[in-house]
Amino acid sequence: RHRSRAFPLYGWMGLAALAGFEWLMFRHVEPVATYFTPLAWSCYILIADAAVFSINGKSRLQQAPLQFARIALLSLPLWLIFEAYNLRLQNWTYIGLPKFWLAKYFGYAWSFMTITPAIFVTTDLIRAFGWFKPAKPVKFSLNVHRALIVSGALLLILPLTLPREIAAYLFAFVWLGFVLLLDPANYRLRLPSLLGDLELGYRDRVYALLISGWVCGIFWEFWNNWAAAKWIYIFPMFQQWKLFEMPAPGFLGFPPFALECFAMYVAAARLLGWLKPRM
Repeated sequence: RHRSRAFPLYGWMGLAALAGFEWLMFRHVEPVATYFTPLAWSCYILIADAAVFSINGKSRLQQAPLQFARIALLSLPLWLIFEAYNLRLQNWTYIGLPKFWLAKYFGYAWSFMTITPAIFVTTDLIRAFGWFKPAKPVKFSLNVHRALIVSGALLLILPLTLPREIAAYLFAFVWLGFVLLLDPANYRLRLPSLLGDLELGYRDRVYALLISGWVCGIFWEFWNNWAAAKWIYIFPMFQQWKLFEMPAPGFLGFPPFALECFAMYVAAARLLGWLKPRM
């Protein structure tokens, strides 16, 4: 009922391809079974972007394909930051990967390049429904910004400095640390920021990102559960309460992770000169 345009052809193609890949994956047909995660997410991105276009008459793939390609490109190194943390904290590991190194790292790269685009197109789709209206502006003082930055830095440093047997329980610090560290800095640099949105009375991006993280988290775990090459969680708590491969409380990490994806992308895009400060 929200549509203003016909659903684009590439969205129908994404739906058809996703159904086909699901059918092949359940029958363990290679290479689909091994590469199911990036295949499914590539289809999902097409479907979600097409849905945004059918509602708004514009979308990232239609109006800004170069920017969208940059989002996908940056998604890889940004996710590798979390993989670097995981080398120490050992919260997840991968199984069923191809033995040939080129095939394995191709799968890694393709999968990681879908993470931020999936979060962003899902956010676009949620915002397209117009659920969240402007509200009373909220402005935080410079001292609050500084406190957020210091808190974010501490959350990111502690898992790296505490003994590993303690740090293994602290990956939640990493899911919060980057948004606390970077969003106030993005605000001070006059870049897109969550704090800037709140100051203007806009809530839609914050709420849509939080919901997007939850939606994508469910799909990540759902599709991962069936794939031949997959990740499993090995962190030392809640393993008896699993939903798919994820211990159920772990789903609480997906909404703040979406906020981090936004803050990290903005900061990285500014460093690369892809984003300019507002005047």
